[in-house]
Parts: sequence; structure tokens; C-alpha cells
Amino acid sequence: MSKRVLILTGDGAEVLEVYYPLYRVKEEGYEAVVAAPRRKVLNTVCHDFIDGWDTFTEKPAHLLAADISFADVDPSQFDAVLIPGGRAPEFIRNDAELPRILQHFLDADKPIGAICHGAQVFLSLKDRTYFRGRTMTAYNACKLEVESLGAEYASETLHVDGNLVSGHAWPDLPGFMREFLSLLGRTSDKEAASSVQ
Repeated sequence: MSKRVLILTGDGAEVLEVYYPLYRVKEEGYEAVVAAPRRKVLNTVCHDFIDGWDTFTEKPAHLLAADISFADVDPSQFDAVLIPGGRAPEFIRNDAELPRILQHFLDADKPIGAICHGAQVFLSLKDRTYFRGRTMTAYNACKLEVESLGAEYASETLHVDGNLVSGHAWPDLPGFMREFLSLLGRTSDKEAASSVQ
């Protein structure tokens, strides 16, 4: 049976951070399911860096259809979760269904990928013990949020800590997806080995 990857996002997702993982997951032969607070057509944005600016710029980008609403997600039906950045995380973290979904992946030790502002969604969890003693990275503007989770902020642009793959921003997508898909592949190998026994 094909692996299923849940992508948690919403309006304002960074276009490269949602479309690149979506297509890489499909390219590997896995099923990718986009979940948002409501099942609708989402508006993504393009963030870019301009010399002389202290932060990034933003403009509208491609539309993206959400396959399912958070309320209809059964996380046990998925093998891994991806959380793109952009402005979507600061909005979706307020959804009452999000903690239930995130807790499943953390409790089950399934692969979790969070890039750029994606780490902000973890602030929806009341239980911060999930991140004590862990290290993760995120866009540098999210350093305080990572630390408020109880995690150590890694300044490198890509970090893997057990089942958690984190990245700084869209320029890090090649390494981010390589590590995430490697984790997902290892879970496939473990399942194949256990079914042989």
C-alpha cells in the first residue's frame, strides 16, 4: 500500500514550500493530501529576499485546492506530515482541530517536516514536553517561538532530530525533502521487514 503524507496548510502558504513538497511526495509514488481549516481553494504567496530589506517581500502566487478540512482528518490514516511555512502557520495554529492532528504524529513518532514558519503550528499544543531536549531550526524570525516550545534553536538551515526534519526557508527545500523522504523510506523499510517475519 502506498504511503500517505498529510500536508497541513492554509491561505498565505509560501508557494514553493507547499508545491515543491507536494510534487516530490507524488514523484516518489506516495499519496499527498492537502489539509486546511476548510476544504477550499487556497491562496498561496511568494516570499522573496531583496537586497536592502531586513525582511522578505510577499506577493500573490498560485492557487491550491485543499483536499480535506482539519476536522475531517484521521491522522492515523497517514504515515507522515509536512508543514509548509509562509503566513499560513500563524493562522492555522488557531484551529481547534490542529493539536489533535499534531499530537498523533508526535505520539506515534512518525516523520514530521516543518520548514520556515511551519514551527509556529507547534505553539497550538498545550503540552510542550514534546520539544524539551530537542533541537530544530526555522526561519530566523521564528527563533523565539522555537525556544518558547522548549527546543534548542539550531542556526544551521537544515536540522534532523529523530523523526523531526526542520528547515529555514525555501532555498533549503532540496535538503529538507531529501531528509524527510529518507525518514519516510526508512519507515517503509521497517514495515516491510516486520511483515516478512
